[in-house]
Amino acid sequence: MEFEELKQIAQRTLAPRQLSKNAWAGSVAAALLAANGKVYTGVCIDTPCSMGFCAEHAAAAAMVTDGESRVEQIVAVGEDGQVVPPCGRCREFLCQLHDETIGAGCFCPADRLKRSASCCQTDGNSPGSVCGKEKPREIRKKP
Repeated sequence: MEFEELKQIAQRTLAPRQLSKNAWAGSVAAALLAANGKVYTGVCIDTPCSMGFCAEHAAAAAMVTDGESRVEQIVAVGEDGQVVPPCGRCREFLCQLHDETIGAGCFCPADRLKRSASCCQTDGNSPGSVCGKEKPREIRKKP
C-alpha cells in the first residue's frame, strides 16, 4: 500500500470531539497496515489523568481483536491532517506485539518512511524512546 493511501485513511478517521467534561477523542487518528493485508484504524482518547491512549494503540487493538499481531506499516495524523510520529510508548508497544514488527515501516513528518530494527525510530529530532539500538535507514516515499 502506498503511503498516501494509508495517510488518507487516517485523515478520514479523524473525528475530534468531547466525550465528557473530562475526556476528548479523535484529535489524532492512525491507520495501520497489518501482515494480513488489512488496514486497521483508531483514534486517541485523552483524559486529564493520563488514563487515555494513543491512536496507534487503538488501531493495534483493533488488529489484535481481528487475530493479527504483525504491523507492516503505520501512520498517524493530527487534527490538522498532518503526519505526526508515534511516541516512544507507541513504538515500544508495537515492537512487543510481534517479533517481526521491529522492522515495520513508520511514516514520520516530511513523508519519510523509516524502517529499522528500532521500530519506527525517528531521526532523533522527535521525543521518545525506541526499543532497538540500530540507526534507521531512510526510504523516501515514491513521488
